[in-house]
Amino acid sequence: MGDFELNNRIRADSHMASVLGLCQLRLMNDRRWPWLLLIPQRPGIEEVFELTPLDQTLLTFETCETARALKRVTHCEKINIGALGNHVRQLHIHVIARNPGDPAWPGPAWAVGNAEPYEPKSAADLIAALIDAL
Repeated sequence: MGDFELNNRIRADSHMASVLGLCQLRLMNDRRWPWLLLIPQRPGIEEVFELTPLDQTLLTFETCETARALKRVTHCEKINIGALGNHVRQLHIHVIARNPGDPAWPGPAWAVGNAEPYEPKSAADLIAALIDAL
């Protein structure tokens, strides 16, 4: 983990929530969807298969626990999980709470409209609830 550096775009577009066993947990700064990112704190990793088998297992565990906590906190109908990496190459997993009637439902949340930033207290409250649920 010593040489790990967070991608600048991820840093600019999200709020730090916590550090888990492997990943940084971050809240995307877009209140239209409760949207979390898990970023394995390993330098130079772009693909899941580049992680060690143990890190792959830990990433899966942390993704599932994060999704479970997000669903519990938001009471959403559906959780979307994905890893694209076309714009930001650093490996990061998206965990998004979705509901019928959200701005992109039932399509993907990627690149739909403009982000609507959280008020600082709203972001902090959501992060606190998520950490509590984890």
